[in-house]
Amino acid sequence: MQLYLHIPFCHRICPYCSFYKHTPGGTDLGKFVDALLSEARFASSQGLSPLKTIYFGGGTPSMLSPTLLSRLFSGLREHFDFSQIEEITFEANPATFTDRTANLYREFGITRVSLGIQSLHSTHLKTLGREHSVLQATRSVQLLQHAGPDEVNIDLIFSIPGQSLTDWESTLTQAIDLQPDHISAYNLTYEEDTAYFESFEKGHFKDDPELNAQMFSSAHDRLTAAGYEHYETSNYAKPGKRSRHNEGYWHGNDYLGLGPSAVSTIRRKRWQNVNDTTLYLKRVEAVGHALDSQEILDEEAWRLERLALMLRTSEGLPKQYLDPKLDLSPLSDYLELTDTHLRLIGEGPLLVDSIAAELC
Repeated sequence: MQLYLHIPFCHRICPYCSFYKHTPGGTDLGKFVDALLSEARFASSQGLSPLKTIYFGGGTPSMLSPTLLSRLFSGLREHFDFSQIEEITFEANPATFTDRTANLYREFGITRVSLGIQSLHSTHLKTLGREHSVLQATRSVQLLQHAGPDEVNIDLIFSIPGQSLTDWESTLTQAIDLQPDHISAYNLTYEEDTAYFESFEKGHFKDDPELNAQMFSSAHDRLTAAGYEHYETSNYAKPGKRSRHNEGYWHGNDYLGLGPSAVSTIRRKRWQNVNDTTLYLKRVEAVGHALDSQEILDEEAWRLERLALMLRTSEGLPKQYLDPKLDLSPLSDYLELTDTHLRLIGEGPLLVDSIAAELC
């Protein structure tokens, strides 16, 4: 069983981010933590298996004070079996890092910190609306490596408006020099309900597939040459440092989501919490949960989801999820079929979404 907690609060709203988030406003963060624990209490009464991984995402989980984090971790340990925990990941803002922060994370039992650095170029940080500087980003990595949890991930974005291939390669070089355990490199996409999407629709921003491909290939070449394993389309890890939580999603493990907008999937039953923090607090207080919608995933829906997710991994798609009647010959330049799996080769990883659509 995997556990995800959604902490939707941000100091400022990044114009490209489509996740449910907002500034704290008048939200009582103490009551929010209490609601998470009430929801955890309700969920734990349903006979769940022991937790393997926990992921604190957002938003900005590091906005919670040490006192509130201590209350949250203590409460979670009361409600869930932590005896088989393999990984606890915590997303953090590089702008608010100190020596004490890094030490606290280790004390709380956090094993992996994911830093939303996005760029190591000051102009592009400003374009993305990030509040940290390049210096703060590099220092946060160093502080964690010195005193913090065992593993450090940094998130990077390419194809930022105004970003050249040279700019991207400079960020990659700086990132490699920092020697984090894991690097996630995401192609910027223009998601609905974001300020960037509005600008894209108005023609202020343009998507350049050729430049996207060049930046993707540059990341692959440079990071693998530096010893990182390209184990999923957007993810690179040093040996033994993969994100076990994310791998669980790709392989179809059961997961429980707590917090506003959080999604859960257990025994192929999927449900989502209400997408509103105020309403979330009221519902949890009233009935112990904040379920808003639910569905049962039938065999075909499950197969298509596994296809879309597992094709992105270096191991590939197990053949059991492949339609045996499908003619793969038109895609032969991009696919390798073994006795057990279908894997992407050559330029296949660049075209993973369109190839997955062809295989559905």
